[in-house]
Amino acid sequence: MASSTSAPPKARKKRDKYKLKDLKALGHQLLSSRAHVNNLPLLLAFVSPASPPPHVLESLLSLQSFFTPLVPDLPPSSAPVAAASSLGADAKADPEVIYRTWLRSKFDEFVRSLIEVAVSAQAEETLKEIVLDAIMEFVKVGKGGRFQSAIYHQLLHSIVYSSAEVEFLLELLSSKYLKYIDIRYFTYITLEKLSRNLETKDMRDDRSFADGEDGMDLKASVRRSISVIHYIISHVPPLNSLDEKSDCEMWSGSGDGSGTSQSLKPEVEKPKSEKHESSVLSATKIAKKIKLKFTKAWISFLRLPLPLDVYKEVLVSLPQAVIPHLSNPIMLCDFLTRSYDIGGVVSVMALSSLFILMTQHGLEYPNFYEKLYALLQPSIFIAKHRAKFFELLDSCLKSPLLPAYLAAAFAKKLSRLALSVPPAGALVIVALIHNLLRRHPSINCLVHREDGESQAKDILKLEEQTVGNGNDSAGTDLSKKPGFDHFRDAEVNPVKTHAMRSSLWEIDTLRQHYCPPVSRFVLSLESDLTVRAKTTEVTIKDFSSGSYGTIFGEEMRRRVKQVPLAFYKGTPSSLFSESDFPGWTFHYEDDGEKTNANDDDGITTNTIEDHGHESVKRQRVES
Repeated sequence: MASSTSAPPKARKKRDKYKLKDLKALGHQLLSSRAHVNNLPLLLAFVSPASPPPHVLESLLSLQSFFTPLVPDLPPSSAPVAAASSLGADAKADPEVIYRTWLRSKFDEFVRSLIEVAVSAQAEETLKEIVLDAIMEFVKVGKGGRFQSAIYHQLLHSIVYSSAEVEFLLELLSSKYLKYIDIRYFTYITLEKLSRNLETKDMRDDRSFADGEDGMDLKASVRRSISVIHYIISHVPPLNSLDEKSDCEMWSGSGDGSGTSQSLKPEVEKPKSEKHESSVLSATKIAKKIKLKFTKAWISFLRLPLPLDVYKEVLVSLPQAVIPHLSNPIMLCDFLTRSYDIGGVVSVMALSSLFILMTQHGLEYPNFYEKLYALLQPSIFIAKHRAKFFELLDSCLKSPLLPAYLAAAFAKKLSRLALSVPPAGALVIVALIHNLLRRHPSINCLVHREDGESQAKDILKLEEQTVGNGNDSAGTDLSKKPGFDHFRDAEVNPVKTHAMRSSLWEIDTLRQHYCPPVSRFVLSLESDLTVRAKTTEVTIKDFSSGSYGTIFGEEMRRRVKQVPLAFYKGTPSSLFSESDFPGWTFHYEDDGEKTNANDDDGITTNTIEDHGHESVKRQRVES
C-alpha cells in the first residue's frame, strides 16, 4: 500500500475537507460499532508527517484504542498471503477470517505510519514522544502480553537508516525504555542483525559506487547509520550480576515473543507465594542470554568501518563498559591488535584494553613492547589521553621479569625525551625513570658511568673491526671525544638501541631546569635512590595529568619562606657583567664597522673597543 506522504492529490483534497471535530466523530463511530469499520482507512490517512499535528494525534488516539484489544487475536503478518490463496481454493471462506486478515493489514499499515511519523523531521517533538509511546505499547501487547519483536525491529531499523536527525528519539528510547531487561535483550539482537546487514551493504556499495557523488552519499549514510548504532549500543545499561534475591523489571511482563522466548517465559502459572522465586529464576536465565547477545552485538558492530570519532569513543569505553560484560573478552584481540598497530593516539587509546586482555585473560602479544617503545614520542606528552597512557606505561614496566636491556631502553628513551618535552612531561619522566631504577637494579649502571669504564672495551672492539674489515675509516671512531653517547635515539627496536652502553646524563641536566618544580623533583629523587629502604615508588597518577596550568597553580599555592631578590649597589649598564664571562668584552658593531659614539664626557670609545677586540682574540688563542 502506498505511503500516506505519497497520496494522490485527490486523496489529499479529500482529507483537507475534514476538520478536527469530524475526526473525533469518526473515531467515536469506529469505537462504537463494527458497522463503522470503514472509518478505519480514512483515519489511517491522517497518520502522516504531512498532516497537522492535532489531526495526527486525534487519529492516533482513536486507532490505538481500536487496535489495542484486537491485536492479540489478530493473525500473524504472514497470514494475508495464505488467506488470499485459500480464498481462491475455497469460495466459502469464513468471513470472520477475512475480516481479521484485513484488520491485520490495516494494523501493519498503522504501525508503519507511526514509525514514519516518529523518524520524520517534520513532526514535532511532543508528537514524536506520543507516537513512540504508542509503538512501544503495541510492542508490549502485540502477542497477548509477550514481546512483539517484529514491531521493535521495524522501529530500530527505521531509526538507524533514517536520513533525518533522530537524536531526540534516541534520547527518549534510552531514558524511558532501555531500562527494561527484555527491551535490552531484543535491542542487542536487532543491533547485531543491523550491523551484519550494514557490513554486507557497505562492502557491496564499495564495489558498485567506488566513484561519483552517489558513492559519497552512500558513504555518508553508512557513517550516519554507524553513529546511530553506536549511540544505541553504548546507551543500553549493562546487566550486572544477579544474586538469588534480585529481580529485573520487564516491559512485556512475561518474556518475549521469539522462538527463544519460550525458555524465558514461565511454563506454568505459579502460586502467589512462589511468584517472586520464579521471577528471580527467569531473570537469571535472561542475564545469561543477554551476556551472549551483548557479545554478538558488539563483535558485529566492531567489524564495521567505524568513523574516526566513533572509533575513539569505542576505544575509550571498551575497558569499563564492554570488556567486563563480554562472555569471552579474548574475542576483541583482533580488533585491539589492529588498533594498536595503527600508531599515534589510536594506539594510545587501545593500550588500556589490550593491557587488560594481556594481564587478566592470557592474551599473548610478542611485539607488545616494541610497539609500546615506538609510542614514546614528544607528541604523546600533549595528547588528550596521556594520563592513562603514563599509568599503563608504568604498569607495563613493573614486571621483575623484564629484561635489563628493555628496561634500559625505556629509561634512556624517556631520559632523552626529557630534553624536549614541557615541564609537566619532564616531571612524569623523572617519576617513571625513578620507578624503573628501583624495580630493576641491573640498570643502575646508567645512573653514573665513567668514560674510562667502557672506553677501553670500545676501542678494542673497533680495532678488531678495523683489522678484520681493512677499513681505515674506522679510525675516526677511535678518535671520538670522551663522553660519546652510544644510544641510538632513532632506532625503533629497543634491542638495537645500545642503551646499556649509555647513561642518564639528560636527567642530570634537569637540575638546572628553568622550571623550579622540575629541578626540585630531581634533587629530591637523588636522595631516594641512595636510601632505598626508607623510600617507595612514586605514584605516576600524581604527575600524569600535569600541564602548565597545574604547575602554575601549585606554585601559586606554595608558601615561600625566602624570596630571592636582585640587589645592585649601582644601576647596571649591561645585561651581563664581566665576572659572568671573564676575558670577553661585548660591544656593538654596525655593518662590520666600529661606531665612534661619544659618551657624555665627549670621550670616544675606539681605543676601548680595539683593546677589547684584542683581548677577545687573545682569549680565544689561549683556550
